[in-house]
Amino acid sequence: MEKKSGDKIKLLFHSDSSLVKTGFGRNAKALLSYLYRTGKYEIVQFCCSSMRNDPNLAATPWKSVGAVTENPEEINKLNQNPEKARMAGYGSGLLDEVVKEERPDVYIGAQDIWGIDFSIKKEWFRKIKSALWTTLDSLPILPTALKAAKSCHDFWVWSSFAEKEMRKTGFENVTTVHGCFDTSQFSKLRDDQREGLRKMFNIENDAFVIGFVFRNQLRKSVPNLLDGYKKVRERIGKKQKTYLHLHTHFSEGWNIPKLTKEYEIDPKEILCTYVCKKCSNYLVQPFTGEKKDCQYCQSKECMTTTNVQNGVSEEHLNHIYNLMDVYCHPFTSGGQEMPIQEAKLAELITLVTNYSCGEEMCEPEACSLPLEWFEYREHGTEFKKASTDPSSICHQLLKVLSMKPHVRQEYGVKARKWVIDNFSVESVGKKIEDYLDSCGKANYDFNFTRERKANPHAIIPICENNSDWLISLYKYILDREVDSTYEGHQYWLNQMQQDIPKKEIENYFRQTALKTSQESRLNQKQPFENLLGKDDEGRRIAYVLPGGAQEIFLSTAILPSIKKLYPDYNIYYLCDTQFFDILEGNQDIYKLIPFIPDMNSKTLEGFSNHKGFFEIAYFPGDDVLRTMNYSHNDKDIVELELV
Repeated sequence: MEKKSGDKIKLLFHSDSSLVKTGFGRNAKALLSYLYRTGKYEIVQFCCSSMRNDPNLAATPWKSVGAVTENPEEINKLNQNPEKARMAGYGSGLLDEVVKEERPDVYIGAQDIWGIDFSIKKEWFRKIKSALWTTLDSLPILPTALKAAKSCHDFWVWSSFAEKEMRKTGFENVTTVHGCFDTSQFSKLRDDQREGLRKMFNIENDAFVIGFVFRNQLRKSVPNLLDGYKKVRERIGKKQKTYLHLHTHFSEGWNIPKLTKEYEIDPKEILCTYVCKKCSNYLVQPFTGEKKDCQYCQSKECMTTTNVQNGVSEEHLNHIYNLMDVYCHPFTSGGQEMPIQEAKLAELITLVTNYSCGEEMCEPEACSLPLEWFEYREHGTEFKKASTDPSSICHQLLKVLSMKPHVRQEYGVKARKWVIDNFSVESVGKKIEDYLDSCGKANYDFNFTRERKANPHAIIPICENNSDWLISLYKYILDREVDSTYEGHQYWLNQMQQDIPKKEIENYFRQTALKTSQESRLNQKQPFENLLGKDDEGRRIAYVLPGGAQEIFLSTAILPSIKKLYPDYNIYYLCDTQFFDILEGNQDIYKLIPFIPDMNSKTLEGFSNHKGFFEIAYFPGDDVLRTMNYSHNDKDIVELELV
């Protein structure tokens, strides 16, 4: 029996819209459809990259709201800062607003880690059941992911590759939860249906068709595949007709026609997929240019190679797989790579680079043929990446070509079962369903803008361990509900391990509470100038760093040097109020001020008719190549030293 609305667990699912054809979008569509059919939950999807009130979002049976502001003034501000604009696309600016409006019992963020980790710092994150569900594809594990995993109870990854690596370093809260999709959409067609498809596209029935379904990104190893294909052609000569079907967008990423010519491959052997923007029919043939007239609806130049905006339906994608004899997926790294599982559902033998999520695809039960690779390092990140060996591609393709039909069939049947057992929406959906059922209704008033009532004279109960004692300090002295994942908690626990006396830490908390109760600086509704105090307005320096606890603590090393260079100036430190307890009592800081979004050097130092509030404003966390943050009213002294 379906529950009444008020009794249902309310889920806020933060990811790509279920209407878009990205991996995150397809996962959202399959999972939310499964959960919706149970009738047990009230579902709200917070859709990355979609506008707040996009009318297209009304097409979903559950409530969908866009993550991007429609306010022209805010959009104009965002356009002046590319990084803030990028984060706004993930919903950083509207997440609090939607949480307060919807009052969810459970929050799940399914996105790249940089598109959801900002939720951890939100007031409500630890007050309701929350999980981050992200793709991690390279070693070493991204530091931001490690930091995020430390700060949340439930951290899910899309492949066991990441879980195994993180558990080696002591993370016990990491679980593999695969991205899911509707496996019923993909299957092996009857032989006569496959022959009919080939005949439709002038592909010989006895030709050996190698396929690769991918977004044309640089991490997909197209040159390696073309090199491997060329080696196959050199080995078999004219004995066998072959094609390489690249189901991708030819105007993005790799220049496939140019590479085809470079490897001296007959361009007629390189197939692509054209899709009509008007009638949605598709065509498989050699690439002859990005735009074609549609032979179905007769529209002019309305066919393009398949892409995220103009792609085939899942039914037609199943046709694409059934045109193939073998599927080859060489890549440098990947979070899950759904086309591998789709190909297995069509009972194709899959060749997969044995690195990253490919390690899981190459487990014996998965029935893949592993591709060997050479390590290289990605410039800038130093991530370990895989360059797939073209000779290994050639070897494994020839192996499949020589297989008896019944052996290929045996591989395909086992591979399909493995995908259904591990990646189907029924398998993954049941895990999420069990998780939601274990959460219960949230006991939280969603009043995360209330003024805290700090109590410097609070009595602290006796606690059995240091972690509980620190939680009590936050609760009774600072009126903050935190747990062991909170950054400040981890910082002070580390200080205790460095033999800092408990009495000294407790005094620090009480001094913080005393100052907090005496001043009204936490009330951000008052005019900004009222927060500054009554010092000489021509002698102010702002140090702006809204970042995490570690960054803020490390930044205090530079403050004595600034004070030494500007002895007559008062230093104002502007940061998130949740980190005030780290800075309270610092003798070099004149005043702490809450960080306000969109602060920049112009609003603080002045421009045009605005005289500004500070002579000098430091923004150590900003990129000076994108943001001009070094004018300092021509009063800058550039010689700083660490102490």
